[in-house]
Amino acid sequence: MRAAHPQPVSPALLRHLRERSKSRENRGADQITRFAGSMKFVYLHAIWFSLWIGLGVEDYPFGLLTMIVSLEAIFLSTFVMISQNRADEKRQVIADEAWGTVQQEEQQNETLLRLSTEILDLTKEIHAASASASHAGESSPSSVKSGTSRR
Repeated sequence: MRAAHPQPVSPALLRHLRERSKSRENRGADQITRFAGSMKFVYLHAIWFSLWIGLGVEDYPFGLLTMIVSLEAIFLSTFVMISQNRADEKRQVIADEAWGTVQQEEQQNETLLRLSTEILDLTKEIHAASASASHAGESSPSSVKSGTSRR
């Protein structure tokens, strides 16, 4: 039974994963990296080394085993670097997506500020117009006749 890895939630990461999985090399490297980073890998090696030494496949100092393990270490270190590169690519995808969102939000904020300024200007004009209309209404002929002018 293969351990299931959670699928990314980000649409940008999903696109990146689909693009990456098109390459057979990438799929193979991902599978090897996934296995090499598991406890099954550790258990398999513990059993392998125990059997190698216990069954006396070769005499001490285990030159062939040492060479095999050294070659394996070389390849595994390469897969670690591949995994780090893949992680860097994912981080870059997320950073690019976040930057796009920041740019959109900045444009929205600028639009909202412009609209707020326009609303403030219109409010001031309405206030000035209503204030001048009320002053004009106070000095109207009907208020002068009745003597209710504030002057």
